[in-house]
Amino acid sequence: MHQEIERLAALALSEDVGQEDLTTEATVPDDLRCDVRLVAKQDGVLSGIDLFQATLRLAGADIEDWNARFDGERFLNGEVIATFNGRARGVLTGERTALNFLQHMCGIATLTAAFVEQLDGLACRIADTRKTMPLLRRIEKQAVVDGGGVNHRYNLATGILIKENHIAAAGGIQEALLRARQSASHLMRVEIEVTSLDELQQALEGGAEVVLLDNMDLDTMSAAVAFTRANYPGVLIEASGNASLDRVRGMAETGVDLISVGALTHSATAIDLSLLIEHA
Repeated sequence: MHQEIERLAALALSEDVGQEDLTTEATVPDDLRCDVRLVAKQDGVLSGIDLFQATLRLAGADIEDWNARFDGERFLNGEVIATFNGRARGVLTGERTALNFLQHMCGIATLTAAFVEQLDGLACRIADTRKTMPLLRRIEKQAVVDGGGVNHRYNLATGILIKENHIAAAGGIQEALLRARQSASHLMRVEIEVTSLDELQQALEGGAEVVLLDNMDLDTMSAAVAFTRANYPGVLIEASGNASLDRVRGMAETGVDLISVGALTHSATAIDLSLLIEHA
């Protein structure tokens, strides 16, 4: 993970800096050091502090006296998240890129925590999806974990999930499951998406080990859970679709094991943070 963080930070800095930081090099003495405070401008959950630090280091900040909160911690508007001393030119050059990463990851962690809070007292878990920004999946999924959620499959090579287009291309639920089970490792569960009670029954009869109840209303979802628990008690039940903060507890109360929420990564709003620089 450390090498991946540094590689991502280096690519992002290359994009933002280009050949050189003309403004900073023209206005800031090369040997100037400064004290820096990272301050929250709204409540949130911290995620991405290591990437933030790595980005500044690669920008030439030469960080000393680093003191920071930990990922997964909650912070309040006005609280100091991190303090350090650094080379002013490097801090200014890396500031925007470092904050872009951190604010984005904190936004995901904060939204995830809000979903998790809605399920307080229930066994159901909140999971992410593959609806991530290209090339940012690793850090976005880490932010979900920092917010109290769990990761779904990381990529197409880490799990079998048969969706509606796979079913259509394979010629039906039973055929898609048969082919998947023949190719799957004995250590890997086969999951399939269903949208109705009829599709659910076909999937269970076809040997599905995990079912994804997609875009069902709560009454249908409750019936699907009851049927599965009574007849196929070993099957894991996931729900997805229209999982808003207002609706997610009702979904969980149907008895599903897992609710996957694409909005955690594709719709999270960045948390407002400020980097304040003072002369040493």
